[in-house]
Amino acid sequence: MFGYYLDLALRSLRRNKMLTALMVVAIALGIGASMTTLTVLHVLSGDPLPGKSATLFYPQLDPRDSDGYVPGKMPMEQVTWIDGMNLLKSKRGDRQALMSGGDVPIQPDQSGMDPFFADARFTSADFFPMFNAPFLYGRPWSEAEDNSKARVVVIGRELNAKLYGDKDSTGQVLRMQDTAFRIVGVLDDWRPNPHFYDLNMGNYSDSEQVFVPLSTSRDLRFEHNGSMNCWGKGGSDDDHLETSTCVWLQFWVQLNSPAKAAAYEEYLTHYSQEQKALGRFQRPPNVRLPSLMQWMDINKVVPGDVRLQAFLAFGFLLVCLVNTVGLMLAKFMRRSAELGVRRALGASRRALFAQLLVESGVIGLSGGLGGLLLALLGLWLVRHQPSDYAQLAHLDASMLLITFLLAVGATLLAGLLPAWRACQITPALQLKSN
Repeated sequence: MFGYYLDLALRSLRRNKMLTALMVVAIALGIGASMTTLTVLHVLSGDPLPGKSATLFYPQLDPRDSDGYVPGKMPMEQVTWIDGMNLLKSKRGDRQALMSGGDVPIQPDQSGMDPFFADARFTSADFFPMFNAPFLYGRPWSEAEDNSKARVVVIGRELNAKLYGDKDSTGQVLRMQDTAFRIVGVLDDWRPNPHFYDLNMGNYSDSEQVFVPLSTSRDLRFEHNGSMNCWGKGGSDDDHLETSTCVWLQFWVQLNSPAKAAAYEEYLTHYSQEQKALGRFQRPPNVRLPSLMQWMDINKVVPGDVRLQAFLAFGFLLVCLVNTVGLMLAKFMRRSAELGVRRALGASRRALFAQLLVESGVIGLSGGLGGLLLALLGLWLVRHQPSDYAQLAHLDASMLLITFLLAVGATLLAGLLPAWRACQITPALQLKSN
């Protein structure tokens, strides 16, 4: 029966080409606008580490003095060098990584290539396995290399291609700030979305191309970038960051079970009490242990205007559906005579209802195809915007499927009232009038 209903639907749509075109265009406009904004929202609010994000946590402490103390206020978003190193060396988590962002001057050995700066990440050895960073060549450095301030470096694929033509460069020497580093690994294409592990460098910024042990970066006084918050009388210049009363480092910990997470939060409280007893902390213990996704929510990673645009686009889709309801109602009621004859010949209301819904589905499918084209155009325009997340706006397979499901589902929903109304036709009245 479906094939028969489909044939009737196509015949009906061809008889009223203008009305059909209006309905298809209305659906396409609504679907195009809503899927463009929904795709952007989907890309920006997605889980950067599916399957692992629930085990990653961002410990927060409050090491400040008592000036301006407000009970219950959120603790600091970063940690000092002393606290970061204490937490790192305590090894209370399954993995832990201490880090900061910066940039480094690269001095290529290749003739004809001028020195240039590259974005860098100064971190500890667990960074790579903890965040599932994929290696194209080589390996991450070891904890022993961390502790010995080794001159080793991991570079990104983009930098490797620029300097070595995408060949295996492990073992090569890379000069940075007049110092020779041995390349131990090359990352494959990797851009966590968003840049969750250091939101100070930009929510959707590109991944760094140079990774150096944090201890080595401090030994060579590599330039630190990012946010810094200081209090008291401690110095905040690069030469005194290890002893300053400044938070400037990000610390992440991996805890593979809820029990470990609860124990770690308790450990943070005890650590704060201990530091207060030593005179370093002046405020009562104030700790937090948000998970990765909670940390993103706290920092409102998804821009507010993107959410607003999504709500407005779905409001526009609703307007389009209301217009489609009116057009379908007019179209179906104009076929009262045809439907009345079918009823008189023995067709049930259920059969007529199914026939009209198939016709609605065909309209939705056509509108979905048009909406897909408009969504692709909209995403192309988004990618040409100056926003830092613009290049991420691409339609993936799941959003492609949602486009057609939304188009067909919304049109079927819009067709329920017109189809039901058309099925209430009294056959005798239609036969008598004809």
